[in-house]
Amino acid sequence: MKNTERLANLALLGLTLAPLVVKVDPNLNVVLTACLTVFVGCFRSVKPTPPSETMSNEHAMRFPLVGSAMLLSLFLLFKFLSKDLVNAVLTCYFFVLGIVALSATLLPAIKRFLPNHWNDDLIVWRFPYIRSLEVEFTRSQLVAAIPGTFFCAWYAKQKHWLANNVLGLAFCIQGIEMLSLGSFKTGAILLVGLFFYDIFWVFFTPVMVSVAKSFDAPIKLLFPTADATRPYSMLGLGDIVIPGIFVALALRFDVSRGNGIQYFKSAFLGYTVGLVLTIFVMNWFQAAQPALLYIVPAVIGFLAAHVIWKGDVKPLLEFDESKTSSSQEDGDGKLSKKVE
Repeated sequence: MKNTERLANLALLGLTLAPLVVKVDPNLNVVLTACLTVFVGCFRSVKPTPPSETMSNEHAMRFPLVGSAMLLSLFLLFKFLSKDLVNAVLTCYFFVLGIVALSATLLPAIKRFLPNHWNDDLIVWRFPYIRSLEVEFTRSQLVAAIPGTFFCAWYAKQKHWLANNVLGLAFCIQGIEMLSLGSFKTGAILLVGLFFYDIFWVFFTPVMVSVAKSFDAPIKLLFPTADATRPYSMLGLGDIVIPGIFVALALRFDVSRGNGIQYFKSAFLGYTVGLVLTIFVMNWFQAAQPALLYIVPAVIGFLAAHVIWKGDVKPLLEFDESKTSSSQEDGDGKLSKKVE
């Protein structure tokens, strides 16, 4: 499976760079880029311990409300303040965030070529005058931050679509890798809530489309087109990350059972079908579409049909990564006491 992951990484890199040298159909580019990103992020999320950030049912229920408040706040900021001022502040924020995300994405590949003590020895740096604040890092992370800084500086200066996409892909991969829904129940709550969130803000208000066009930051992927009136096709990062963390949960469920990756395949196929349907409807009606309107039913529907067919409904609903994580922490704690 490692070879498959490497091929997916190389394919994603090649597809990202391809529009620089050849014409790539933007619709095909959207589907392949999003699917490869989800694939890479899912397999990076498979680790000895579950992802550190786990979502609860309450968080999943509140997420659409919090997202709505943030979206409306951005809409009002762009409406009543200077667009250049808002984007300048956001650029500074994403400059720092981009370095962190891109460094973390590149780190596994870079670590293999560096000495072991560069990967393992922690350096602790305390903020001047505020000694209680400290940052821990390794030399390997510093090396990985070099290309991250370059791309962020390039993006801040030129706002080139390639720099935007590199940072956007890093955010997506890190989001899928680091976030856990905990259980499929929580995942279903989150996806269904965002299903209605996406429909409301795209179809019933101009807010979502307006913010997407005004927001000059790597929160969306840009795909060059041959149309001068519409130079780029766009796909929001949320349309990759939100379904992606659900598909990643299906993969980790498969790994925990040791029976291959059967449910990952059905969830991933559902994501692909939902995305293709989004592109088809968007081109048919020549209007922006809420991608989660098509992706959410496809992902949940394909996975549910497969689980019911196999008779694994109960094990799937009982799967809970937060309990797995806490049990592992208890085990680690007991082990450390014995060592002491």
